[in-house]
Amino acid sequence: MPSGSESRGPDKNSGAKSAKAIKAAKKRSGGAKVKGGASPPRTIPWLTIGAGAAVLALVAILAINLVPKYQAKEEAAKYAPSVENPDPSVNIDGVVKVDYPAGIHIQPTQRVAYDQSPPFGGPHDAIWATCTGTVYPNAIRTENAVHSLEHGAVWIAYNPDELSADQVETLKDKVDGETYTLMSPFPGLDSPVSLQSWGHQLKLDSVDDERIDQFITALRINKNTYPEVGASCSSIPGSGFDPDNPPPFDPSAPGADAVPMDGGGISPDQSESGGAGAQLPSGMQLPSDLQLPSDLQQAPAEGGNG
Repeated sequence: MPSGSESRGPDKNSGAKSAKAIKAAKKRSGGAKVKGGASPPRTIPWLTIGAGAAVLALVAILAINLVPKYQAKEEAAKYAPSVENPDPSVNIDGVVKVDYPAGIHIQPTQRVAYDQSPPFGGPHDAIWATCTGTVYPNAIRTENAVHSLEHGAVWIAYNPDELSADQVETLKDKVDGETYTLMSPFPGLDSPVSLQSWGHQLKLDSVDDERIDQFITALRINKNTYPEVGASCSSIPGSGFDPDNPPPFDPSAPGADAVPMDGGGISPDQSESGGAGAQLPSGMQLPSDLQLPSDLQQAPAEGGNG
């Protein structure tokens, strides 16, 4: 055979082998081009994945923190007062109710021999403790706090020896900036937490108890349950009660000269019944669900309520 035909046989075999090698290499690389025509290697978008994970984590954190609060508010809303249910607190387990006469005022130097601790009605100082969502870091004079209850406020008292800083913050979130509420430590309290409104009290062991929100919803400015409807919770300059430096709590037992629960002959202030005398300081507005009698719609510049 001619020599030229003998040299072409090996070339065909060599080309076939090269083609097979290229094909195998493509399979191993996922079909990508090799050498000069190679595609760039695939990169994992770690930045995008990280950002997505951060968003999901944020959503989860918000859900963990906000969903329970929303659910608690929804549950508490069932305790809002209505014509059909004027005092929803009767459906809250553990609430104690006592009827007290209103408007029995004592002097700043006097004490009251209260029958409850903390008290939630009875004789009280002529000046109320500021209760515009006020959180007092130190214990305040009890006789001033009781007057705030007569104005429709809810007072949250707590035992400072039984709650951690985080637990106090949990209570603070329920009060801070919420008008017609106040909060203060109460040394010697026989439970970690105690809620008071006029004639109502609820003592609890936990700051996470759902009944706290229920009590506030049922009794804060519930015009069916307190004497002085329309009275202000704001401070009146020169009244003798400074929320930044309030009269201090007296831990000692009232003496023999303390005013008894029946007032000891003190004549009740008749202006503190049925909403009479419920003038507000200038600029002070009532919540939308609370309306003054028509003859008290125009309030004077200085509050005259007691």
